[in-house]
Amino acid sequence: MSVAVISGSTGLVGCEAAIYFAAQGMDVVGIDNGMGEDFFGASASSAWRRNRLAAEVPRYTHYAADARDYPAISRIFARYSKDIGLVIHAPAESSHDWATGDPLTNFSVNASGTAVMLEASRNFAPNAVFIFRSTSKVYGDAANALPFVETGTRWEIESSHAYAKHGIPESMTVDQSQHGFFGASKLAADILVQAYGSSFGIRTACFRSGCVSGSSPSGTQLRSLLSGLMQCTVTGEPYTVFGYGAKQVRDHIHSADLMRAFDEFFRSAGCGEVYNMGGGRHSNCSMLEAIEVCQKIAGKQLRWEYAELNRQSEPKWWISDVSRFRNHRPEWRQAYDLPLILNEIYECNADRWLRMAAGSVSVPVLAAWQSPLPGKSLKPNA
Repeated sequence: MSVAVISGSTGLVGCEAAIYFAAQGMDVVGIDNGMGEDFFGASASSAWRRNRLAAEVPRYTHYAADARDYPAISRIFARYSKDIGLVIHAPAESSHDWATGDPLTNFSVNASGTAVMLEASRNFAPNAVFIFRSTSKVYGDAANALPFVETGTRWEIESSHAYAKHGIPESMTVDQSQHGFFGASKLAADILVQAYGSSFGIRTACFRSGCVSGSSPSGTQLRSLLSGLMQCTVTGEPYTVFGYGAKQVRDHIHSADLMRAFDEFFRSAGCGEVYNMGGGRHSNCSMLEAIEVCQKIAGKQLRWEYAELNRQSEPKWWISDVSRFRNHRPEWRQAYDLPLILNEIYECNADRWLRMAAGSVSVPVLAAWQSPLPGKSLKPNA
């Protein structure tokens, strides 16, 4: 029986991958030491996802190992060896501000952990497909050199530009731009995944995703943009938007659409592939537009504040061009757009959030690319 090894298995992407590939008939080996709680506090605990996997996926086996620990990872890979058909590497220290405070830990988790997983795959499962959940942050703020126009609700690229129709392709430079420590460490890992593909013939792919959402992301402070935004709309907690006139644009992909993309690559894998993978033109919004949709779904007004200064290395506009992947694998299509994603988040979480709010002190929830800068005053939204 083919085995899928998934590191970061109790994160959003890892958990969805475990459920998805178990449903495809694979035995799933999950690797996750719950380090997210160390990064973000008790509210970021992923224990509930581990419990969900234990309850819903009989073919799931969990190892509380650190992906940076090569002896421990080697023992896991040696145990399953040639039965391993797929490796999905999805853990990350994903907060830009946390990374700035501890660059060494950030690099060890994102880059060194990837090197360990690649080497274990090469030594014990060289025929397995290796999928790395990379990030659009590998490009830094290179997109800010593009020509933009300001509309009433968003920044948008000039209609005559080559990227206007589909978004930003994989040919966007990763050089001569401002990188945060998170983006820099993920870029190192991304290039390493490509090198193992080109040098050792391992069937690898880097999926450079941006904002990934699903029905039950935690909405923890500094994480999960859409769920955090919807949570604050539902509960009345204040939300802070930073910079760009609240018109910065991101694309959003649902975890189910991302899993189908992983599956398509798994079935026809190449070596050292790189794909921008996001919502693209199919699913994107500015902050102002996202707030409007959340308010419409929840039937409530969001209490939000604005801080003028945007964060370093953050692009004003990012929409992924997914046409390269679609051209390579034409069967893949996105099922979720922004309203569907936000409706699902609301339906699956609203009651739980309200119960939590009733028994706890209200605190601001901020998205990872909107965290406050020290000493910056806020302007209440009129």
